[in-house]
Parts: sequence; structure tokens; C-alpha cells
Amino acid sequence: MKHRALLTLALACSVFSCQAADFQLRLIGSTALPTGTKFQGVEFGGISGLDRAADGSYFAISDDRGGERGTPRFYKLHLDYDASGFKAVTIDSQTTMKRPDGSAFPSNARTVDPESIRVAPNGNLYWSSEGNWNANPQLRYQPFVREMKTDGSFVREFNTPAMFNYVDNATTGGRSNKLFEALTVAPNGTVWTANEDALIQDGNITSLSKGSTVRVTALNPLTGQSGAQYAYQLPPIPVDAAPGAPFGPDNGLPELLALSDTRFLAVERAFASGVGNTIRLVLTDTTGATDVSGIVSLNGANGVTPMSREVLLEMAIQYQGITLDNVEAISWGKTLDNGNRTLVLAVDNNFAANQSTQFMAFEVSAVPEPQSWALMLAGLLGVVARRRAPGRHRDAV
Repeated sequence: MKHRALLTLALACSVFSCQAADFQLRLIGSTALPTGTKFQGVEFGGISGLDRAADGSYFAISDDRGGERGTPRFYKLHLDYDASGFKAVTIDSQTTMKRPDGSAFPSNARTVDPESIRVAPNGNLYWSSEGNWNANPQLRYQPFVREMKTDGSFVREFNTPAMFNYVDNATTGGRSNKLFEALTVAPNGTVWTANEDALIQDGNITSLSKGSTVRVTALNPLTGQSGAQYAYQLPPIPVDAAPGAPFGPDNGLPELLALSDTRFLAVERAFASGVGNTIRLVLTDTTGATDVSGIVSLNGANGVTPMSREVLLEMAIQYQGITLDNVEAISWGKTLDNGNRTLVLAVDNNFAANQSTQFMAFEVSAVPEPQSWALMLAGLLGVVARRRAPGRHRDAV
């Protein structure tokens, strides 16, 4: 019976005291806008970044590069949900991003690839672009992180490390369409960005058998310069594409959301053509990780401690009756009447007829406090001690 008591203790540890995260997630519900929805005559979609504004509305950025559906732009949205479910999404406004000279990005050519948007402490907006690779240097546009006003006008560009720039898309530098997808702002104001999959010099991109390493980079909001940088390990692709699929499977890091100055929620998004998406929400922390900003190549680098990685929620293909899609955005949401905060995820529909712009809301609630765990475990340990005490039969109950 001693083994049974120890098994009970081990199970309690796995459920309670060994859980690193101090919160849990509950799906509230989802809703979607169909592909083809238009606002002010322009097709809505490609939502790759989402962030809650001070007035309770949401900024959402489209990854329309120009030359696809219209001029690169962002939206103001109203998301209507409560603890019982997700009611509706309303598009309130549409704004085009401006270049440094004050002109709009062209609507008939690819010059940027907008991927994320965050509200700055001063009320302005930060946004990131993966740029656009082209073998012709005259048509090649580098990735960036910029600050703009809410009317889309340019304020400044951060000095991101040159290691992320496109060089030849073969031997070094950024890979096409694999750069600044993630963007978040920590409570201390630090701006963080990350590439979606490994730089060429950092090794291969994710595959079914191996993961890859991306770089999470700090940007100083006062100086505009880059600072510390940490390695984040993406796992292998969980599911293979269907036989005869037009392209192979992939995995990437499309977004980060700061929980503190060092701790983040990471969105990992894997896709297998003909099968579907696997979405993971991962708790990750820079504490104890190695600053790799001075390491030219992470491919086989020794002595590098990556950011911690704890999967909080894995949603594979179908999740509670919802067919998962191309989740690329995450934001804090409203506070519910019970005092719990919420998270909102959004889907980039790729402007595809067989997809939609989906939104999912989750309730964030606390797990038992450490004091409760300690009392419970102390009680269980007391049971074990009593069962081992002299004078008692070892099989006594």
C-alpha cells in the first residue's frame, strides 16, 4: 500500500505543484468573417496581428503586401463576446500605412509584408514587416520594425540587426517570408520581435524529424537600437502533409505576447497541406537563457541555453468542435464580469475561398496558489508517514 500512497502523491504533483504556469485557459467560443467580406470597397482578410486599444477596440493588421487586394493597411475592430460565447466582429475603420515620405505604400507592387501590430505606451503603433525577397536588388525590400501614428503616418524605424536582412536567400541572412512575424511590448516598454523560422546561418528550417532555432530580439524604445537576443527552439513539424499535397508541411513562430519583462506566450503554428493546422500556446522565459546577439551562427553553437518552453495548450486540427486555421495573432482581451482576463486569437485567411478570418476567445483563470499546493501535499505526506509509522500494519488503511 506504500506504493499506492506514493502514486497518489506523484499524481497530485503532476496536476498541481509541478505545473509551472500560474494560469489556465478555457475556450469561450469563436466566430468568423467569410473570405470576400469587403469594407469600404476593399477585401478584408490576411489578419496577421491583433492588439487591444485603450478604448477596448482592437487594431488588426493585414498582411496584404500590395498588388494583391489593395494598399497595405490596418483596421480598427470591435469584438463582441462575453463569458458565454463569441457574438460578432464589427469592422470600424480602415487605415493605410505610410512610408517615411508620407506617401502610401503602392497598391500594385509588393514592397512590405505586414505581420504584427502592437499599441505603444505613448498611444502610437508598432508594426513589423517581413519585407520582400527578390533576386533583383532593385525589387528587394528588407524586413523592419517601425513606429507609426494611428493615422498610419511614419514616426521612426528601429535599428534591427543586419543578420536578419535578405542577402541571397541561400547562404546567409533571412529566408524569404520567414522573418519578423512576432512583435510584443513588455511592461517595461521593451519591444520584442522574432523571426518565424531559422535564419540561413542558424541551420535548417523545421522538418518532420528536426526542429529549428529562431532569435527573439529586444529593441530599446528610447534609443531605437537592438539589445539582448535569445534562442527559441521550435519543435519538429507534428503532422505530415497528405499524399499528393501541392506543398510540404511547415512550422513557425508567428507571434509573441508579453506576460512580464521576461516571460511570454508564444504561438506556434504548424500546417500540413490536406490535413490541417496544429496550434500551440507555449509559455517561454528569457530568465537563465544565453544572450546570443554576438553569436554569428547558432548552427551547432556550444554553450547556448535557449529560452524555456512549456506547452500550455495544444490544439490539433479539431479543437472542441472548431476546425483550426492559420492562427497568426494573439492579444489580451477584455476583463470578464467575474474578474478574469481573456485572450483573443485571430486567423490569417490568406484571402483563400476555403478559409475564413476566424477569432477565438479564451478565459484566463488562476490555478491553485502555491500555499494550497503545499497544504495538500503536506496532508498527503502525512498519510504516507502514518502508513510507515512503527506499530502499524503496512497494509493498514
